[in-house]
Amino acid sequence: MAKSAGLTTAWSDKHPAYEILNGPSGKGLDDLFTPEINSIAPAPFNGDWTKDNAATQQYDGYKVQAVVNEIDGKDHSGTKTAAVPGIFGMNFQAVSTAQKLPTSDGLTGGYLQGGTVPGPLLSKALDFVNASVGKFESALAASGHAKDTTVILSAKHGQSPMDSSTLTRVPDSAIIDGLNAAWKSAHPGSADLVVFSTDDDIMQLWLSDHSQAAAQFAKDYLAGHSATGNDVNGAAKTVATSGLSKIYAGSEVANYFGTQTSDARYPDILGIAQTGVVYTGGKAKIAEHGGASADDRDVPLVVSGANDEHARTVTSTVETTQIAPTILKTLGLDPNKLQAVQIEGTKALPER
Repeated sequence: MAKSAGLTTAWSDKHPAYEILNGPSGKGLDDLFTPEINSIAPAPFNGDWTKDNAATQQYDGYKVQAVVNEIDGKDHSGTKTAAVPGIFGMNFQAVSTAQKLPTSDGLTGGYLQGGTVPGPLLSKALDFVNASVGKFESALAASGHAKDTTVILSAKHGQSPMDSSTLTRVPDSAIIDGLNAAWKSAHPGSADLVVFSTDDDIMQLWLSDHSQAAAQFAKDYLAGHSATGNDVNGAAKTVATSGLSKIYAGSEVANYFGTQTSDARYPDILGIAQTGVVYTGGKAKIAEHGGASADDRDVPLVVSGANDEHARTVTSTVETTQIAPTILKTLGLDPNKLQAVQIEGTKALPER
């Protein structure tokens, strides 16, 4: 919609897969910058960038500079003159890794006891993001765009659990191996039942047999299985029903997602994790995302309008899906032309 209105667009994110932001036309973005987070850029450490918060901040810094370059009337590289985008921005990873890492850079990750106050590593990461947003504001002021720019800050997701005392790390591989073994025992000569899974603080399984009976078999196994994991201190801990509080199978999953049973995309099994359960081997994480808990789904949302100097808190329930029509409305475009708005009736964010 922005492109059809003659606006320039840009975005920076953590994986090349975010090319999806080009939309169905494949032409939605003029300037896409997606450096892979585990890159080969020079760094004072070895290994996975997401396992060192200082490294994650260094990585985020590349994207920060890209946005500053775009504010200054250049492309993300800063080497070519370009129009200042009408819609642009980036994703930060520093807060995410500071929430998930037990320790990094000599600091404890996550939240303090009780799960509401950021711990030292997370506080440092939040300070980094705050300083980065300050760089954007300074660049907007220097370029003369401070008065015609609205800044929106939010998050794709939170991390669970915020209170690490509830943490149980459960290796999902053992659960899947047990389910496959049980299936083969009941169906001699059969292949593995689970062919793909995405398990973080939720369980999603795609099965080789898409029948309701096979999905029910998996559901029954998971419901009757006790899984062994470890708590935040590494002590052994056992959880009932595979660490799940609710299990949906086959058509139940379709109903959960509001789709038709003929839709081939939804998983055959959807398991809602018990509070604090994270599916991971080892002890390298204290939180994860992807689940349905409040820790995952309740995120901050700040809208700072260029011509509105009166800060206020809106207490009504809102959704991050409302950000898109809000952007269009702010740009003077018609949100009702957005396909999702037509289908779901999504409203712009309330101002009061």
